[in-house]
Order: sequence, then C-alpha cells, then structure tokens
Amino acid sequence: MDRLLDPLFGVGAVDAAFADLARLQGMLDFEAALARAEARLGLIPERAVAIIQAACDARRFDLDALGREAAAAGNPAIPMVKALTARVKAADPEAARYVHWGATSQDAMDTGLVLQLRVAIEYLQGDLARLAEALALLARDHRRTALAGRTWLQQALPTTLGRKAAGWLDAVTRQRARLGELRPRLMVVQFGGAAGTLAALGEHGMDVAAALAAELHLAAPALPWHAERDRVVEFGCWCGMTVGTVAKIARDIALMMQTEIAETFEPTGHGRGGSSTMPHKRNPVGAAVVLSAAHRAPGLVATLVGAMPQEHERGLGGWHAEWTALPDLVRLTAGALKVTADTVAGLEVRPERMRENLDVTDGLLMAEAVMMALADRLGRLAAHERVEAACKKAVSQGRSLRDVLADEADIAGAVDLDALFDPLGYVGTVDRMIDAALARHHQD
Repeated sequence: MDRLLDPLFGVGAVDAAFADLARLQGMLDFEAALARAEARLGLIPERAVAIIQAACDARRFDLDALGREAAAAGNPAIPMVKALTARVKAADPEAARYVHWGATSQDAMDTGLVLQLRVAIEYLQGDLARLAEALALLARDHRRTALAGRTWLQQALPTTLGRKAAGWLDAVTRQRARLGELRPRLMVVQFGGAAGTLAALGEHGMDVAAALAAELHLAAPALPWHAERDRVVEFGCWCGMTVGTVAKIARDIALMMQTEIAETFEPTGHGRGGSSTMPHKRNPVGAAVVLSAAHRAPGLVATLVGAMPQEHERGLGGWHAEWTALPDLVRLTAGALKVTADTVAGLEVRPERMRENLDVTDGLLMAEAVMMALADRLGRLAAHERVEAACKKAVSQGRSLRDVLADEADIAGAVDLDALFDPLGYVGTVDRMIDAALARHHQD
C-alpha cells in the first residue's frame, strides 16, 4: 500500500479488503469453514474443528515469511497451509492430519478472493446508490435549467442540465442492475481438489462443496471453476464499465468548469483544487482522479480477459495474472465511484452562466428551430437553405440571427420569432426523458 497516493485514488475500507492481511484471512476463513463442513458430514473428527478454527487467525502468521516462501512455492496458499498445519500440530498432532482435507491451494485462494470481493461489493453498491440519488436530485431540480447541448465540443442545440443529469443517472442505473445480475454468479465457493474432480473425497465431494458454501454464506456452483474464469472476468469488465461511466460524468464536469465555460464547479473545501503557485486556480481535482482511473482500468480489464484461455484443468500463468490485476481494478473503481458521488452531491451549478453561454452565438443555436418551423411552409430543404443563408449573413455582419430573420418579411410574418428563440421552447421531450430516468432509478 502507498500511504501517499492510496488516499487520493482509493477508498480506505476497500483498500483494506485487499490488503495482505485480508488476503490471508480470506484463505484461512476457507480452511476453517472446510473443517466445519467436513466434520458436519462426518468426514473428519468433530474435535479437530475447534483446534483448526482457532489457528485460522491471520494476525498470528508471519506475512513476510509467507511471502518469501510463496516466491518458491508458486502461490501463497501453499506456505499458508504448511504454516497452518504446523500451528494446529503444536496444539493437537491428531487434528493436524485434517487440515486442508481434500482441497487444493487454488480452492483456498479463489474462495478467499470471493470473500474479499463480497466486502468490496458492499461498498461499491453503497456509493452507486449514493451517486444515483445525487444525480436524481440534480435531474429533478434542474429539469428546466437551460443549457447549451454540445456535439464535437461545439454548441449544437439547447438542452437542460436536468436532461444531462438524467443521462448520467440512467447509465448508473444500468450499472447497478448489471451488478445485481452478476453478483449471484460471482458469489460462489471454489472447491475442486487437485484436478477439479474432488477425487480425494470420493462420493462425498459435492456434499462437502455444498456444506462449505453454506458455511461461508456463498452459493455452490455446478462445477469447480479453476480454469473457467468468466466469473471474475465478468466482474472485472463491470468494474471497467463503471469507471468509464463515472469518467464520462467527470469529463463533462471538468469541461463545464473551464474558465471560459464556468457552468458548474466541483465542491470546494480546505486544500481542495488549489494550485501550488497560482492563488486563483480552482482545479477539477475530483475529475482528475476519476479520469486517471479511466486511463488505468482498461489495461487491467485487458489483463483479465487475456488471461482467460487457461490450460487444461489448472492454468499456468493466467490465473496468477489475476492476483494483482483484479484487486487493483476494484480499488480504482471504488475510488473513482466515491469521488464522483462526492462531486455530484456537492456540485455547484451556475444557471446564469449557462444562460449567458446560450447567447454566445447570437442566436445561431436556434437555427434548427427556425428551419423546422419554416419547413411546414417551404419544405425542409428550402427552409434549410433560407436559414443557412441568414446564418452566414448574421456572422458576416456581426448581427444576431433573430434580427437578420426579422428583416425578411416573409419569414417574420410566417413564424413567431420570439417563441423560436426561447431555448426552453426547443428542448423536445426532455421532461419525459427525465421522468423515465427517474422512474427507472426509483424501481432499482
């Protein structure tokens, strides 16, 4: 862990869920639950359970020693099982015979990972809900706050801030739904033994898997998934999509914070957004964190996807590639999500500046509105040509488009120019769109 940068890019509770101690404890929780499950089925002596369980405390292990041994063994579960067995043997040599009974190292590591992910997902769901509620409030409060819609970074047509927020909200709502859909597929135990057949347990293998899952409050999959990594990759892809979703929000807010735009601002606070040399600066520091995650996340997702073609019953190298890539990705996702939720909840909105920016083109923004009004009389192409010519004249003469059109009697007499140059008169069905996004949010 990096004490200087982790507070900037991560979330303390999620970082802790993937710390060395938590990784080890997840594996030990697997071992303790395995002993309980097997004793319940009469496969190991009941008296061994309490002794094994008492030894499954990560704080009693030497992490540095385990790390050094993992470098030689190929994974940290192998030295962990060795150390656990030694601890149990010191208390009861007979009980030590039943440590890790019928399991393999990947069973302990994968199930431990799922337990870590369960903790992280609780935080992710909480911040997703918090972000969604903040976006819903923004959409409701600003459904009639006129704003220049922009395409290719240029002003296009009027919209509203509420419509923009509703678009952000609907994307977040979809991510919440996706997480709910994939979670049952992910929250499963891994238990297959050496080659995925549970041969060491004879006819009892599947019964132990079910009992183990129940002990850990996980589901029991139809089969072990040692080399079929779609579960963790699906979650990794969800993380990548979530980072991309909140990065879109961050990008928009950062662009709207530009000095020349100045339509929204991230919340202020002591030491937030300043410059080391320029006292006047108000930097989009939250957006910077989120966008940095968006730069890093795709490579981590690609690592997970690239590791999927694993060899035969247990992979060589591909599984190992997940060990740091997935935790890093989850931590980045948690950090980006938290920062975005904080930013939206405290977003400073400047409607008056939005109105000023709507007028910056002297009415050109409303050209399509005029064209469509004239199209009923002239036909769409003829109306387009007339309004395009008027736009060119307005630019060349430095006049407003409305004044130019007012000089053309056939146009001024055919349409209500005052109504056509009201931005809120040409925002289509944004109210219905906002209502639809809000309805979906409340159903989630």
